Amino acid sequence: MCAIAGILNLAAAPAPTEAALRRMLAMVRHRGPDEFGVLLAPQVALGNARLSIVDLTGGQQPITNEDGTLWIVFNGEIFNHVELRAELEARGHRFTTHCDTEVVLHLFEEHGPDCLQRLNGQFAIAIWDQRDRSLFLARDRVGVRPLFYTQAANQFIFASEIKSILAVSPVAAKIDPVALEEIFTYWSPLAPRSAFRGIPEVPPGHYLVAKAGKISVRAYWQLEFAEPAAEKSATEYEEEFHHLLTDATRIRLRADVPVGAYLSGGLDSSLIAALVRQLGVSRLDTFSIAFDDQKFDESQFQREMAAFLGSEHQVVQATHADIGNIFPAVTWHTEVPVLRTAPGPMFLLSKLVRDRGLKVVLSGEGADEFLGGYDIFKEAKIRRFWARQPDSQCRPRLLARLYPDIAALQTAGPAYLKAFFGHGLTATDAADYSHAIRWRNNRRNCRLFAPDFAAAIAAQQNGGSAGPGCPASFQQWGELQRAQYLEISVFLSQYLLAAQGDRVAMAHSVEGRHPFLDVRVMEFCNRLPARFKLRGLTDKFLLRQVGRKYLPEKIWRRRKRPYRAPIHRSFFHATTPDYVRELLSESAVAAAGIFNPVAIRQLVAKLESGRAVGEADDMAVMGVLSTQLVHRQFVQAFRAAEPLAAADPVKVCRLG
Repeated sequence: MCAIAGILNLAAAPAPTEAALRRMLAMVRHRGPDEFGVLLAPQVALGNARLSIVDLTGGQQPITNEDGTLWIVFNGEIFNHVELRAELEARGHRFTTHCDTEVVLHLFEEHGPDCLQRLNGQFAIAIWDQRDRSLFLARDRVGVRPLFYTQAANQFIFASEIKSILAVSPVAAKIDPVALEEIFTYWSPLAPRSAFRGIPEVPPGHYLVAKAGKISVRAYWQLEFAEPAAEKSATEYEEEFHHLLTDATRIRLRADVPVGAYLSGGLDSSLIAALVRQLGVSRLDTFSIAFDDQKFDESQFQREMAAFLGSEHQVVQATHADIGNIFPAVTWHTEVPVLRTAPGPMFLLSKLVRDRGLKVVLSGEGADEFLGGYDIFKEAKIRRFWARQPDSQCRPRLLARLYPDIAALQTAGPAYLKAFFGHGLTATDAADYSHAIRWRNNRRNCRLFAPDFAAAIAAQQNGGSAGPGCPASFQQWGELQRAQYLEISVFLSQYLLAAQGDRVAMAHSVEGRHPFLDVRVMEFCNRLPARFKLRGLTDKFLLRQVGRKYLPEKIWRRRKRPYRAPIHRSFFHATTPDYVRELLSESAVAAAGIFNPVAIRQLVAKLESGRAVGEADDMAVMGVLSTQLVHRQFVQAFRAAEPLAAADPVKVCRLG
């Protein structure tokens, strides 16, 4: 796992310098602190900051092919590199290292962009072709690893993190108004947009080619759902899934350093950890988050599962004060405003992993999205059932049963339930039917924007936001499949794997690996009949069938409890951090020009009064505060790190 960066001249200009690459790499030292590498050519410069996991002594980048015509810098892991290497050697390719980076390079030499179809992994790739002076960038299928770029002053600049681009780009950072509206609606900007104007990302499942001054971006993979023409038996589905998930876990243990696992206390992470044990790993380090606030704490289940596994278990205790105090560091690494504090405890957890001497952890990420585990899927199913008899007084009561932890719903009458869940009830063919209520409720907080900022959004949109795009085959899919597409392409790829995943893990040089996001597992799940995912209101049916082979009954039967962290109590308590009062003051809000100072003053007064605070207010204060932090850190007072020093282990390769 690493970071990559680079500069390509799109027109005649002085060659990119080593000093510029050293500045870019210094900004992402946290992603790859072990060693660095730079390629310098008349038209291009590439850089890499390496977190050494495979071939610790021989895998320093950049790496070239046999005749020096192709050069690569790489961020990620290719988990099937062993098998690919054997194929390439049989075809005559000669290797100088044992790392997966070199495998990618030779596979590209053999197949060009089609090589991406063969890669089973999580990656961001940059390859310079010296023969035709072209730059090839690519990103993994669901966006586990980040990759951003910009064009300015006849240069194309790319990097794993935006801060690297800002360290050398002549263009200053500006928060994109449309992106912020998207964040306040969907929890994240919609690809290819980032939080900053003029700095898009390479979308998941896409590659980019820069050649002869032109930039083209193309898709090589997208989510598709197709139930098989000839169904298999339940036993056959279970056996195939069991085999695929076991093998996905096995190849994610490939490393020359120890591999640990996260334990949330739920089914997904518990099963992955149990499979690691089943695969013969003698020592297993597991890591969990515990909360002082019992509304969020799952430590009882984590301890029981760790005892069951016999793992070396470590826990980070996330207090309200801890979460509030570390959030400026969190937004520096996420580079995007967030509506939840959930990235904060994950930031603390990755620090614990690194403090214990580990660089790699497995997680259960992706199971809920690909196997129908979230309540939003059940909610959509209940609403469709209700829509058949929209005047029913009984059917909406199923929604109260779905959310037993929401006290207001337990005593709510039909009128309240209809007001909350009945919006668009009978529009069951709407593309966003499953998510419309969530997005509509989120978007209400856009009322907090300052008038001029809201006007800028309207001007950029030219008549309205397009919202998440859907493929042509979308309407041919089943109801659950359409909901899964939205959850995977928007929430998983754009938020969960980014702000709550890669960015807070790599802040402490920790690589997360996700067996449920193995391409074979994902595509199997997308061919699986819906009843093996959501059976009645039983979620992840097939996964539970496999889980019962390995886990205690109270774990494999356990109801899904979404990972969440406390919000307003993390920022408004007896020792409220100084930065919170400063950034939410009327003067600071007015100076940033993003939010209405009067509206924010009223919101803060409510939070400080101790009155009951609902989810909408929680998300409002988190969105405003994190936006103010991002504005201060990147727009108002961006500070570039000192360039890599002479003492840093930097490999420099020169062409021409």
